[in-house]
Amino acid sequence: MSLPPKWMHPIGHENLYEVFVLVYNLKINGTLFALVVIYSSEGVLMQTGYYAATGGMVAQFNRLDTIASNLANANTVGFKKDQLITGDFARIYKEARDVLPLENNTIEGAQYLNRSLSRVPQITDSYTDFSLGSMQSTGNTLDVALGKEGQFFAVKTPQGIRLTRNGIFTLDNEGKLLNKQGHEVLGDDYFKSKTGIKLNPQDSIINIDKNGIISTNVADTTQMIAGKKLMIIEPQNLRLLTKEGDNLYVPDAQESFIPVAQSGSVMQGFVEKSNVNAVNEMIALVESNRLVGMYQKAMDAQMNDLNRDAIEKIAVTRR
Repeated sequence: MSLPPKWMHPIGHENLYEVFVLVYNLKINGTLFALVVIYSSEGVLMQTGYYAATGGMVAQFNRLDTIASNLANANTVGFKKDQLITGDFARIYKEARDVLPLENNTIEGAQYLNRSLSRVPQITDSYTDFSLGSMQSTGNTLDVALGKEGQFFAVKTPQGIRLTRNGIFTLDNEGKLLNKQGHEVLGDDYFKSKTGIKLNPQDSIINIDKNGIISTNVADTTQMIAGKKLMIIEPQNLRLLTKEGDNLYVPDAQESFIPVAQSGSVMQGFVEKSNVNAVNEMIALVESNRLVGMYQKAMDAQMNDLNRDAIEKIAVTRR
């Protein structure tokens, strides 16, 4: 858990004291959260309704970002959708209170927690849904899919070994098996041989069995010879994988790369489509947009209507 330096952003409001939005970046269990606290220039926390609406709007902004990412990758081979979990302020506060800059037992520290605000909606966690996508037949010899959840191909990148579900492979001029980004696809003997998978570009027949063993034919014959085997990795804890981009995952530093001996999941001539349901994501997008509008109206009512009524009606001097 980390707490980078705080920053304050002033937002003015007509006929009212100056308002500040105080933001803390909290990293909890590998997930980054924005903790938003609102103060006035008088040192008083903003009214409960405004704070609740602000928290709800921030949560929906985060949700919109996630939905947009899912929709953008709806046609990306092997992509796994992300999901957010909405909780409340109380949970995040309890996990982060020890790293806040003010001690809890001071008057200043008490401003961080107003019990009436403890149920403000917050994004409390995020995760990747690794459920299987549908399989699409391509007929391409070097298109490979994995028919079991939680298994990955291993590729070698400049940043190290990465995992991927995207099995669209190709051969370069030297016969090396590469993925779409040009990263070398690894065989299960990589840690011994330190070499990737290399085939003869002139091979007319290439078969890949259900366990990932690649067989090629003897020149001018149909006799098949078994060669290298695809490295199939099955991480123990999928929650520890980190998305890096280009449909790659960074494995946990403590994870040992032990290839699956008999995966039984390799499907030659198929690709796994994204597990994003575009219809559901569009429904969620419309829902989030409507919620943002509702929260905006609630904030406007708190800052304009209620305060104006307080000034014009409650604060009237009676004679």
